[in-house]
Amino acid sequence: MPGIIGKKIGMTSVFSADGKNIPCTVIEAGPCVVTQVKTVETDGYEAVQLAFEDKKEKNTSKPELGHFKKAGVAPKRSVVEFKGFEQEFNLGDEVTVDIFSEDIFVDVTGISKGKGFQGVVKRHGFGGVGGSTHGQHNRLRAPGSVGAASYPARVFKGMRMAGRTGGNRVMVESLRVLKVIPENNLIIVKGSVPGAKGSYVIVEM
Repeated sequence: MPGIIGKKIGMTSVFSADGKNIPCTVIEAGPCVVTQVKTVETDGYEAVQLAFEDKKEKNTSKPELGHFKKAGVAPKRSVVEFKGFEQEFNLGDEVTVDIFSEDIFVDVTGISKGKGFQGVVKRHGFGGVGGSTHGQHNRLRAPGSVGAASYPARVFKGMRMAGRTGGNRVMVESLRVLKVIPENNLIIVKGSVPGAKGSYVIVEM
């Protein structure tokens, strides 16, 4: 599926033709450059490697510098492979937001915001133990029982408990493209996408 690398700018809202206020996300999509073209003969599969946003050479490893130099481009921060492009690309070609059009549906992948160590109510949506009218004073957000007693005398793997949450790779599917602004490399999609402001996202058709 063809796509592009972008950066989440933030959320806003637009009005539809019938006056409804639609929440949406602004994404800076590209321009990306082609840094590698993989073929069945050389790599066993077909794919196009795109790179996005320049970074300083002093922050780039020597293998990466050689890779980007071979493609004839400056070092980049984000590199992603895409399959399914119909057109043929050469090293150094640019892929811009022009590959998208309004009213199509895209899938957006990003790294969700990290929440740190959280309890079961926030992490798994538990309802807590009991109600506020039964006399307890410190068990409202407790997980309750986590297993039996002397048999099996352990807690089973996979038990939903408190722990680190967030910071995971998340894909949100079928977001409608409300507007494409080629002169600013922006697309506006309906709804929210994972990640904080300024984080990298992958937009695929």
